Amino acid sequence: GWCPLSPTGAQTTQLLVEPPWMPAVLWDRVTLTCQGSGTAGATTWYKDGQRWGQEGPDHFDVTENGTYTCERPGSGLSPPVHVVNATAVLQVPTRVLLEGDSLTLSCRI
Repeated sequence: GWCPLSPTGAQTTQLLVEPPWMPAVLWDRVTLTCQGSGTAGATTWYKDGQRWGQEGPDHFDVTENGTYTCERPGSGLSPPVHVVNATAVLQVPTRVLLEGDSLTLSCRI
């Protein structure tokens, strides 16, 4: 999903989630895509705060629950994405919402 930039505007790496619902659910065949400036194919992935590969592809299919972030040279670390392994979950769209917006919730069992 898309996350807003930090207040300083320094953070430009984004971690997109497909399908675009949060929290992401492991049994949903989740794909994470790291977007940012810098060299394509030089993405460093982190899982649960630990380096989980370096200079790899900019996207992959998730097979384990956990908290994922990515880093692109020159554009920094992305906000985290949580992938859960739950039997029931209440999800919201990953898009940015403003006060007064309509919100669709999804209850997944």
